[in-house]
Amino acid sequence: MGLKVPVSSAAEAIGWLQAQGIRRVEVVFADLTSVARGKTMDVASFIQALGARLPTLLLGLTVTGGEPPDVFKCLFPPSFPDMALQPDWRTLVRCPLSRVPTATVICDAQARFVAADGHAEYEVADLSPRQLLQRTLTRLHAAGYQALVAPELEFFLVHPQRDAQGGLQVAHGMSGAVPHIESSHDLFSAETAQSFAPLFDELWAACALQGVPISGYGHEASIGQYEVNFQPAEPLAQADAVFRFKRLVREIARRHGCLATFMAKPYLHEPGTGMHWHVSLSDSEGRNAFSDADGQAHPRLAHFIGGWQASAQGAMAVLAPYAHSYLRIARPDASPANADWGHDDRSVAFRIPASNAANRRVEHRLPGGDANPYLTLALMLGTGLMGMREQISPSAERVLGAAVTPPLPRDLEQALSALESCPLAGEVLGAGFVNLYAMVKRHELTEQAADADFAVKHLLSRS
Repeated sequence: MGLKVPVSSAAEAIGWLQAQGIRRVEVVFADLTSVARGKTMDVASFIQALGARLPTLLLGLTVTGGEPPDVFKCLFPPSFPDMALQPDWRTLVRCPLSRVPTATVICDAQARFVAADGHAEYEVADLSPRQLLQRTLTRLHAAGYQALVAPELEFFLVHPQRDAQGGLQVAHGMSGAVPHIESSHDLFSAETAQSFAPLFDELWAACALQGVPISGYGHEASIGQYEVNFQPAEPLAQADAVFRFKRLVREIARRHGCLATFMAKPYLHEPGTGMHWHVSLSDSEGRNAFSDADGQAHPRLAHFIGGWQASAQGAMAVLAPYAHSYLRIARPDASPANADWGHDDRSVAFRIPASNAANRRVEHRLPGGDANPYLTLALMLGTGLMGMREQISPSAERVLGAAVTPPLPRDLEQALSALESCPLAGEVLGAGFVNLYAMVKRHELTEQAADADFAVKHLLSRS
């Protein structure tokens, strides 16, 4: 079937669809929770429409598919107007999960509507996570910088059936006739990872077909936990890759008899699920913007971290997007609970790995595996850029494990209040999006309060 071959126009896309014998096309976009929403069309209908139309209300749903009343009282009009899904042709790839030759393409949304209260007019693009990242990248490029990012994405493989106490069971390896059972911690065990070779072989092939640049995987610190590394790439393509990777691993795991989950803390007394990002900047000449001419760290690096620190309290509402996410912060187990920084220190939120001047970068360790990759990168790059622009000084470096900055929010309501009052996050995301996001997340809090099993029921396969 061949590897992903980028196209850049509708004409090229039509030619590719015909040459590949594609019979159906899936058009999708990422909602606030990064759930893929869209529809599948026969190829003739897709070529005629070159996109699709779906209700704008899809950008106002909770992770359960709930429709918060406040969102539809003061934001989305009761007429439920459509938005046009316009394909980003660069993302057109084959779908490895369908028997019928199928392609899939990621779309941006276009529509303008007057809010339900009649007081404001909105562009759907200002409420779309992917388009908010594009807006941040436009600002970054206008300032003379290009970013290169690489995630380290963790997830758990769990058994579909719960144990006698109602908890999650670790999945059994499926490489042989006798299942491999992980009865205790197998940190970086190559043998345990190899027992899932059928799953990872299929996953790696699917990623290659869709241009998801994974470079390796291994067993992580918790029972049943794995980490996949990505090669560095530009931010929008990398967010698309994470969006697609989550879908691929969840579906492929199901086909192999287990579940893959990115929920923040599947096991209360085990390390949680992270999505760490390595970030570097280059200037217009292609030089590392975090390094000075003499090879030492440029002040931009400190100011970039200063922007992260200044916005960390509010950013947590995006980086830890569910009530369940804060179990990872309250019981950190190697997940940072403060916005400290340091050199080659995995206990801090913002780590500067050991590297030479050409490869100087900073690792952001706060996002959970359940975070939306588009919103995560928009906030990281946007607040870092504002830190450089405003020359925000960071705190002192953490030494000997002693926290320097105040604790991060310990629950989602605290984080939402901080987000609403954070000028840096507000500048990056926009007041309209912050308002929408807060309404959706507060409705999720009421949903969770009424359901003790909310996390496993709704986040296990969607976060």
